[in-house]
Amino acid sequence: MKQTILVTGGTGYIGSHTCVELLENGYDVVIADNLSNSKRQVVDRIQEVAGKAVTFYEVDVADEQALARVFAAHAIDAVIHFAGLKAVGESVEKPLAYYQNNLNATMSLLVVMSRFGVNKIAFSSSATVYIDPAPPIREDAPLGCTNPYGWTKFMSEIIITDWQKTNGDNAAVLLRYFNPIGAHESGKMGEDPQGIPNNLFPYITRVAGGAYPHLNIFGADYDTPDGTGVRDYIHVVDLARGHVLALKYLDAHNGALPVNLGTGLGYSVFDVLRAYERASGKEIPFVIQPRRAGDVASTYADPTLARELLGWTAEKTLDDMCLSGCRWQSLNPNGYED
Repeated sequence: MKQTILVTGGTGYIGSHTCVELLENGYDVVIADNLSNSKRQVVDRIQEVAGKAVTFYEVDVADEQALARVFAAHAIDAVIHFAGLKAVGESVEKPLAYYQNNLNATMSLLVVMSRFGVNKIAFSSSATVYIDPAPPIREDAPLGCTNPYGWTKFMSEIIITDWQKTNGDNAAVLLRYFNPIGAHESGKMGEDPQGIPNNLFPYITRVAGGAYPHLNIFGADYDTPDGTGVRDYIHVVDLARGHVLALKYLDAHNGALPVNLGTGLGYSVFDVLRAYERASGKEIPFVIQPRRAGDVASTYADPTLARELLGWTAEKTLDDMCLSGCRWQSLNPNGYED
């Protein structure tokens, strides 16, 4: 029997790619998004790429009454919860806005799910919930955060876990992402951050496209092979596939399960820079800047649990990530505005 999945924040970068994977795997998709950090055109691209329709509601997930109307209109089987503010730096500047928005969205969603008897959720969490453990990072590593964004993910995990305990039929997978990059192979969907990008990869693509004169590399004196920070970069389509497999896991299991989604490999800033130069055929100018407070030398996942319990492994290489990101940037120099 075909299932209907509510995707909160489904027009965002990861959410939109996940919607395509869901449609291609036979699910019906309902999107709830207030478009605070995305564009309405994304819905058209999702449908164009997947060749199937989605139902879209422009609603704030923190608005219980509006969200309840979405649940009343559809027989929702499970939820994938992406909706939330996500810029680490901005969260430090505006902590109350992040706590209010992200935690209220999670609590509102769980209240409405309970009201309508929906008991399965896959949550978009983050590796920021780990407090500087030695890589490779397992799910039982020490937890703790260094910024309000991370704390909203940490607290949402606790809230969802407590919700799960109230009913033996409730089930949750808490997906802890590492560093998603890249774009859909069609070149029709990719990352389109508003304003100046906060993350490495979209900044590189903007430099390659001529929007910025150079890339700032924050620290080249770390104890890593080339002195730059090492991170676990994962193709956004691999990440999206992980959500489909999480839903299949939820069909057969209860409880609240934290799972890392990462490649288990560490790539340095220079690794990513050189891979993008190969993909684009362009030299990317850069300037070495002082280290940023709070940055660590190296972090990458141990993805064993995802492989053993979800049947998931990352398939795409760093070159795949950069080639797809380059294609998206070249075909959509102004993002979804085109």
